Amino acid sequence: MKVKIKRIDKSLPLPTYQTSGSVGFDIYSREDMEIKPREIALIPGNIIVETPPGYMLLVALRSSTPRKKGLIKPHGIGVIDNDYCGEGDEVKVQVLNNTDNIVEVEKGERIAQGIFVKVDRFEWDETDRMGKTRGGFGSTG
Repeated sequence: MKVKIKRIDKSLPLPTYQTSGSVGFDIYSREDMEIKPREIALIPGNIIVETPPGYMLLVALRSSTPRKKGLIKPHGIGVIDNDYCGEGDEVKVQVLNNTDNIVEVEKGERIAQGIFVKVDRFEWDETDRMGKTRGGFGSTG
């Protein structure tokens, strides 16, 4: 499937899948940044993506980013809706500096990954009674 994409800084590469088995493509930082300790920052990802109808673009940190940089996603993942694709809708990676030091991110550094996920829309069928309770958090061990 072909997906429309625009790079803001054409000196940086198009996102790539690093191996034939990769499900996520790399997202590169568009600029050098310094992120202060305990600060939440938005790293510009250099791309605007026209996510196909019926899909969302999930943005997650690369698995090495927390270990190498001490950056985490304050809300776990990023969800890019398929109508977030206008001229000013650059994909940004929200991060929290979880260290006591300034973290430097360099222009062109692979900081996150994007994964296309098929989604559906559902209608609610409201009821006054649900089935038997199965348990709670941690109930299966």
